[in-house]
Amino acid sequence: MRGTATSRDARRRGRAEKSIFGVPERFEKPRLLLYLATFMLVAYGLLMIYSSSSIVALTGADTDHNPAYYLIRQLMFIGIGLAVAVVIACVDYHFWANKFIIPIWLFTVFLLGLVIFSSSGTDAYGATRWIQIGAFSLQPSEFAKVTIVLVTASLCGRYFETGELEQGRFVGLMAAAIVIPLGLFLLQPDKGSTMICGLTLLVMFYFCGVPGEAVGAVTFGLAVIFFGYSMRDAYSRQRFLTFLNPWADRYGNGYQLVQGFYAFGSGGIFGVGIGASRQKYSYLPMAYNDFIFSIVGEECGLVGTLAVLALFALLFWSAIQIARNAPDLTGRLIAAGSASLLIIQLFVNICGVLGIMPMTGKPVPFMSYGGSSIISCLMLVGLIASVSRASHLEETESDRRRRDLSVHRGSAYDGGGYGSESGQVGEPVPRSARAYGRTASAYGDDAAPSNILPFNRGGQRSSAQGTSALRQSPRPEGRVTTDRNGRQRIHLEEDAADRLRGARSSSHQTSYRAPGYRSRNGRDENRDR
Repeated sequence: MRGTATSRDARRRGRAEKSIFGVPERFEKPRLLLYLATFMLVAYGLLMIYSSSSIVALTGADTDHNPAYYLIRQLMFIGIGLAVAVVIACVDYHFWANKFIIPIWLFTVFLLGLVIFSSSGTDAYGATRWIQIGAFSLQPSEFAKVTIVLVTASLCGRYFETGELEQGRFVGLMAAAIVIPLGLFLLQPDKGSTMICGLTLLVMFYFCGVPGEAVGAVTFGLAVIFFGYSMRDAYSRQRFLTFLNPWADRYGNGYQLVQGFYAFGSGGIFGVGIGASRQKYSYLPMAYNDFIFSIVGEECGLVGTLAVLALFALLFWSAIQIARNAPDLTGRLIAAGSASLLIIQLFVNICGVLGIMPMTGKPVPFMSYGGSSIISCLMLVGLIASVSRASHLEETESDRRRRDLSVHRGSAYDGGGYGSESGQVGEPVPRSARAYGRTASAYGDDAAPSNILPFNRGGQRSSAQGTSALRQSPRPEGRVTTDRNGRQRIHLEEDAADRLRGARSSSHQTSYRAPGYRSRNGRDENRDR
């Protein structure tokens, strides 16, 4: 079986690779699927945001009683996110991960510090995570996730692949670049973002080649430490107790989770229909944000929730394929880390609304309402696209041999010869005229091959005149001719009639006339003979 599979793979590699829009399939297909999955998730999210927020917006005074209030704002955020994502995708990812990473990191730390050490942060649900900018609020932790992926990919690429960093320097830089943002997360506190980034880092280290046993051991140790730290806060302990038994306080701390259960139970397999949710009538708090997956389950049923998971699976598969074709370790880590962050955040939210783990307040990527969330998610897609655009074909043995060939440059008769260093194909050259482009120094004065020596008047090659002819003779007349319509023709061999008649005896040899030579009366003398 193994031999059959090997031969099948060899035949598959031997075939000409398919292309899409002129790009090899293995590069273009994952990129197109990435765009398709992102578009469908964003479109699906817009539909569910409008459905789940229309009643709240219609009855709210701060929304001007406009049922499309949250939909319009989300469209504006998507426009901003797409613009940023296009800029990121069009610039080589090495610029973001290597040349510009220090300003990005410093600006991220500044924003995270501004949330904690200024009055611009707004307290909501036991945490201070937002910066108020006019009518908009900015959540720096969402953008810090992108920075953490970039800085980790940059440092790991410089240590594991290129060897630019020694072990001690690598550990020091990694500690400073990662511990400081995560520490600022915990001071907000934002334990959900801390957990998502921590798991993403472990996945990226696994892709670096760190053994799975070591990654598993570190994951278990960090989980124990994280749990112990979380139990220090009263509201974190309450969330944990609510997760264990939400029915104990179904009208208090467990109210939101219980209403989410009702939404899933009402949806069944096929759902109650788009727009027909009952829980969005002020029963389920934050139905268009943290608990939008519950509305998906109610209106679209089990089929709708599985469709969301399938789209995220398609996005993750596309990103992993892009990572496999990335030109270096930094690109692989950016693509794999960005996709892993999105998938981890998705499951953190789903496990929370299903009661599998305590709620963290993290939105569903691409689908939940929120400007910072959708912009940061599209930025991650832009990074993956940047890696895909920078991917190129691997150099094969044929490519290496072709690269070592020296091909004629420029005009057929520029005298450059075939020893000139050029990788470009020149103009068509008559085969008999190619020898005249060489200089005698290419072979030495006495070492010129006989097959490149010029003809004498009798049609015989003259070795005595070979060296001087190589230096001085112009191209042979008659090899390139022009007909009455102005079309140029190149005669590569002797006249066809001569080839049919065979070699002429020496007694019939006359003065040499190149094929195509015409006398003054316009007759082809070679043909007449």
